[in-house]
Amino acid sequence: MKSKFILLLAIIMGLITTFLFYNYMEKLNQDKISNSNMTNILVAQKNIRKDQKISKTMVTTSQILKKNVHPQSVKSFSEIEGSFATSDIIAGEPILKHRLQKEALEKTFISRKIKKGYRAVSVGVNIVQSVTNFIEPNDLVDVVFSEEIEANGQKFIKTDLILQQVRVLAVGRRMIPSLSEDPYVEYTSVTLELAQNDAVLLVNAQERGNIHFMLHSKIIP
Repeated sequence: MKSKFILLLAIIMGLITTFLFYNYMEKLNQDKISNSNMTNILVAQKNIRKDQKISKTMVTTSQILKKNVHPQSVKSFSEIEGSFATSDIIAGEPILKHRLQKEALEKTFISRKIKKGYRAVSVGVNIVQSVTNFIEPNDLVDVVFSEEIEANGQKFIKTDLILQQVRVLAVGRRMIPSLSEDPYVEYTSVTLELAQNDAVLLVNAQERGNIHFMLHSKIIP
């Protein structure tokens, strides 16, 4: 009698184990099917303003059904690094490629390149003043000012370094560095990014005398 009871108990335990194992496998399969239908996309973690440069802290990943993914959805930050928003993006909104513009490709609006609190100011240059037209957008330059002054009845040239490590926004109307295959085009103006007072100083210097640019090296020591 005791052996029959043990056998019955073993059968019941076996059925319970089989039932639990079956449920576990069913749930596992459902999870696999569910995960296979999902994908990660980038969404705005905070409100992003128009013309604001996108940084990693502004976005996060969100998992959604593959069938609901917009064709222009971005899936990794590397796709949009160096881009800025061309319209406002609300927190939680998917990041879409057509609402972004690569900074390196910006050729139309120089106002999008100016850092907050700075101004763009252009000055006329000749081939010598512009380091033989070797200055390119995003280069750093120093500005040297020369003027003729008179002292003790004699005239002489006074030269001063008036600005240092100034960022170049554009040369002529070109706002991106030229490529090796691009045809050479001479330019006669350079646009700099300056604080407001420095911009006034530069304009005043050009009206009074001559300016020359000294180009900084891009080699990192």
